[in-house]
Amino acid sequence: MSGLLPSETETRPPNGDDSTLRVLPLDDDDAAQLINCLASDTARSTLAALQENPATASELADDVETSLQNVRHHLDNLRDAELVRVVDTRYSVKGREMKVYAPARDSLVVCVGDSADIDHTFE
Repeated sequence: MSGLLPSETETRPPNGDDSTLRVLPLDDDDAAQLINCLASDTARSTLAALQENPATASELADDVETSLQNVRHHLDNLRDAELVRVVDTRYSVKGREMKVYAPARDSLVVCVGDSADIDHTFE
């Protein structure tokens, strides 16, 4: 999948940081992927845990009280939907490389309505 691309309508998010605001129409395939990704309680819990602190998959598995395999599945989906990203690497006590995940910096809005309406929504 090509990923969630910024729409032609980009503005600063409400918090005023330097990230962009991605706007997706509800009828877009990328919006469908995003909604399907967040349909799982585990995916939402994983994303919420990352809002607190960046973490490895094993740390997230402990935080959301599920298996490492389950967290990795949801992290893959969240990365595909561009909701999380790898921000660092840590090494376990056994010397294994572990990815550290954090939320993506972009803000995201899924708009109800057709694609033509979006250009006027944020002007």
